[in-house]
Amino acid sequence: MPGSSEALDAPTSRAARTRVRWHWWRGGSSVARWDGELLGWAVLALGAGLLAGGWVGDFLGTAILWACMLAATVLGFWRGVPLGLLHLRVVDVLYAVVLGGMLRTIQGWLAVAFGASGALPSYATLDNRLPENWWLEDLLGGVLIAPAIEEFFFRGVLLVAVFTVVRRFTGRGVAAIRLGGFVSIIACAALFAIVHQLTGPVGAADLLSLTLVGLVCGMLVVFTGRIWSAVLLHIVYNGTGVLLTLAGTLLG
Repeated sequence: MPGSSEALDAPTSRAARTRVRWHWWRGGSSVARWDGELLGWAVLALGAGLLAGGWVGDFLGTAILWACMLAATVLGFWRGVPLGLLHLRVVDVLYAVVLGGMLRTIQGWLAVAFGASGALPSYATLDNRLPENWWLEDLLGGVLIAPAIEEFFFRGVLLVAVFTVVRRFTGRGVAAIRLGGFVSIIACAALFAIVHQLTGPVGAADLLSLTLVGLVCGMLVVFTGRIWSAVLLHIVYNGTGVLLTLAGTLLG
């Protein structure tokens, strides 16, 4: 785990050496080109996507924003693939299901706390039928495409780049790694929530819920060193939201 003294001690066995070398947060050649320049390009791509997407609007505007995020992600991984970031473990699925379900439950509690009725959400239809393009915008876009692109951008490129830049400027010790983890998790979660607020203004409960999702996803990436737990958690969170909305519409 980043920041633990054991992780920084010299390994005494082949198994230990194999385990430690897969942690990108220790530095090394795989993140040698993940620097301030990459961070700048990523922020620039995000800004361009927000401006162009906001001008076009609707689902096409969202697609433009995704395309800009994807371009920044491709640039980052072209510079180097952080060691271990793309690994997948069975426990990552468990993290996603448990934490994603918990976050969706918390979102419901927050909604009620901020004045919602507690009833199931539903699409705004007159005859309890689903919108014509719900499968494209909500199922395909919201449950599959958005989590993958957003997590690889926010928790893949931005978080790893911020972490690496902070660690590079503060040293290689435990304190530097802990500081890099803290700064990258907070910064990326805040930007994640801000971008969602800019692309489609949400209420206080949803904004707080999105911030929590960003924080938990960031902590998963930093503490496991892997991105897939965050991607799968995001899929579970968005997917349960769509399922609840479908149930509220069809049963309402």
